[in-house]
Amino acid sequence: MSEIPQWEDNEDWFLFHNDDLWFYDKLILSRHLGYNCGPVGEPVPKSGYYIIRPITNLLGMGRDSKISWISEETDHFPPGHFWCEVFEGDHLSIDYHFGKQFICVKGIKTNSSLYKWDKWEKININVPFPKILRLLKGNYEWINVEMIGGNLIEVHFRRNPNFFWGNTYAIPVWDDIPELKENEIFVDCPSFYRKGLIIDRKN
Repeated sequence: MSEIPQWEDNEDWFLFHNDDLWFYDKLILSRHLGYNCGPVGEPVPKSGYYIIRPITNLLGMGRDSKISWISEETDHFPPGHFWCEVFEGDHLSIDYHFGKQFICVKGIKTNSSLYKWDKWEKININVPFPKILRLLKGNYEWINVEMIGGNLIEVHFRRNPNFFWGNTYAIPVWDDIPELKENEIFVDCPSFYRKGLIIDRKN
């Protein structure tokens, strides 16, 4: 088996165009997209469940995010967070290479955690390049977006770091490494509470 490329999960902040930095502000992005959202400290318009997230989080993995019932005030949530309506449906991660779709993967999760995925697997669907990305000033080779139920929730100026190797699925390992199938390998790529990934290999 050939050696797998080294895992990378970084984005070169200093190469981003200054006029594109707002794409990493999830509150501003959500506001541009017309979502029901606001900063911590601003009351919600009506009682309901909302997702509370850091406004900026380049580390990913749903860090410090949670879904809470909010009646009105939001002052008790951490500074630097925002609230937004909760979307339902498939959670997709799509890579675009110079604006052309390269890969689309779907997250599978059987628990209520916002980060502890059971599996990500490649699916054969076409997701048009989001119209809001036409506002970008910089020229980026790779753009990765995440969507829930067709609603854009995140933009990254990189590719999906869990599908570097031509694999068709990636299984996060949170505890001990399970027994691998014949065509599987374990990739040592810790991130947050994840120890690594199990991926399928063709060679």
